[in-house]
Amino acid sequence: MRRPLAQAWLPAYLPLMPMRPPKGLGTIATAAVLIALLAAALWYAASAFVVGGPPMPTIGYVAMAGGIIVSLAVGCGLMALLFYSSRHGYDEPFDEHVDGHANQRLDSHFEPKDRP
Repeated sequence: MRRPLAQAWLPAYLPLMPMRPPKGLGTIATAAVLIALLAAALWYAASAFVVGGPPMPTIGYVAMAGGIIVSLAVGCGLMALLFYSSRHGYDEPFDEHVDGHANQRLDSHFEPKDRP
C-alpha cells in the first residue's frame, strides 16, 4: 500500500491510529483545577513543617518506624507474589486442552461402559 507523500515521514502504525481533535477547554480546565489542588496540598504540607509543636516522644518514632517496616514488608510480599504467579502460569486463562488432550472429569471413570 502506497502512502501519500505528505504522510511518508510518518511511521507505518500512525495511520491506523484514530485522529483525535485538539485539546478543548474542558481538558485545559481540568488540568488547571488539578494543578491548583496540587499547589494547595503543597502549601498545606509546607505550612505544617513551619508550625511548631511539642516534640514527638520516643514511642512515636518507634511506632512510625514499625509502620514503615510493616508497609514495606506487605508491599514487597505482594510484589513477590505477583511475580511468582506470573512466572509460574497462574495468571494464564484456563485451557481445557492441556498437553494436546482434554482434561478428563473424575466422574468419567465411574460411568458405566455399556451405555445404550
